[in-house]
Amino acid sequence: MTSVSSDERYLPGTVRRPAKILVVGSFGVGKTTLIGSVSEIVPLRTEETMTVASMGIDDLAGLADKTTTTVAMDFGRITLSQHTVLYMFGMPGQRRFWDLWDGLAEGAVGALVLVDTRRLEGSFEVLDQLERRKDNLPFAVAVNVFPDSYQHTTEELRKALDLLPETPIRHCDARDRTSSVRALIALTAYALATEEGSV
Repeated sequence: MTSVSSDERYLPGTVRRPAKILVVGSFGVGKTTLIGSVSEIVPLRTEETMTVASMGIDDLAGLADKTTTTVAMDFGRITLSQHTVLYMFGMPGQRRFWDLWDGLAEGAVGALVLVDTRRLEGSFEVLDQLERRKDNLPFAVAVNVFPDSYQHTTEELRKALDLLPETPIRHCDARDRTSSVRALIALTAYALATEEGSV
């Protein structure tokens, strides 16, 4: 485990805008990896080893190396600027954990939907779950690019996922801090603009 300096544990006194965001997506798209790559504190993880109980329930197609799954949530923090900090809550992707979403979504300003184009159909239910919410939570889509992913254009993805023209879509590598931060910034800008009524 990486040690954390006392400077990283506490927020600077200049922060005026704390924002809670959700990181959602289907099973195995890289939510835990993304939060771990950007969090400035040691992230909270609730991963457990997958057992035979998940056989036939959790689809491991294309996920040959996956041995663990999130059973509650991930949590991390990133300071985007002197004034803005994001608290990231990673939500489990499997339907059986979706009852957790309502409690964890309370007070959130937006959601980053992580997508794997190799298993795009897994994203449909996640997007439906967000769109059914009464609070109209703004969301952006981050396409996690795996080495064997087929490259789609933004417009192809927008059409396939049936997204509104204003919904941000970014490509990222969840392992890479810089590209993951860019996706989070796109979500934050969109959520704030939505809140201010300028979208």
